[in-house]
Amino acid sequence: MLLCSLMERMAGWIKRLLYPSWGLSTSLLQRRFAQRIVVVTGASRGIGAALVRLLQSYRVHFVLVARSETELQQLAQEVEALGASAECYAVDLREREALRDLCRILAERYPRVDYFFANAGKSICRSLEDSQERLHDFDRTIDLNYRAVVYLAQALYPSLAATRGVLVYTSSVSLLYPPAPHWAAYHASKGAADIWLRTAREEWALRGVRVRIAYMPLVHTSMADVNPRYVHLPGYTAEEAATRLIHLAVGRRSSYAPWWARLSSPLSFLFRRVVTYAYRRVSH
Repeated sequence: MLLCSLMERMAGWIKRLLYPSWGLSTSLLQRRFAQRIVVVTGASRGIGAALVRLLQSYRVHFVLVARSETELQQLAQEVEALGASAECYAVDLREREALRDLCRILAERYPRVDYFFANAGKSICRSLEDSQERLHDFDRTIDLNYRAVVYLAQALYPSLAATRGVLVYTSSVSLLYPPAPHWAAYHASKGAADIWLRTAREEWALRGVRVRIAYMPLVHTSMADVNPRYVHLPGYTAEEAATRLIHLAVGRRSSYAPWWARLSSPLSFLFRRVVTYAYRRVSH
């Protein structure tokens, strides 16, 4: 019992060290989000749903996008009970025609958008050898992690420019390190979106649109926890991750990464041979 208690305490200390908690100022949220229009993709669960719940007390008008209509409607009812409002769009963003229709509808219905949280994503951990007969994995990740982000960002750009709004993209801290084995489909799609959005950041700044990228570490959601390797590792909860996204949206920084990633990422490239050796040992 004593050993278990010590191990639990140590795990807690490690998490607090790696992932220090940040609070949210209610007065700041009231100023920045009250009666604003906020578009959230991947809104039905995980980080997206947690973000909506953190903001639902501030009379926000939410535009919620996800695949599950039932979960979206449940979230919308919860939001509206607290004085906010919500419109739901149950769309599979991997379907190109459905995505084009959604882009057209959002551009027509919302000439002004204050915040766009591009949070929907697809994670796949599979070796290239095991992907020989699963080339659709690359289609699925590109469609959701890259194409959907680009289509929606382009569609909402005039609406964001009208309010000098903010686009916040949920990326991955893994992009800050040399590519890891088994993550080719995921890294390629996330990397494509990262480069596109960093380019958009420079171009759109001329119109006052701010592009923020969150290089998120492990977040314990249903998407991440299907991999048994990650279940017991320290990481953010969905609410903690959503808090980071909100901080990024209202702050001055153009990106977020954990403090340890900002320190270790440059070293990982400086000692790339060591990192590559470690990758190969772990992956076999």
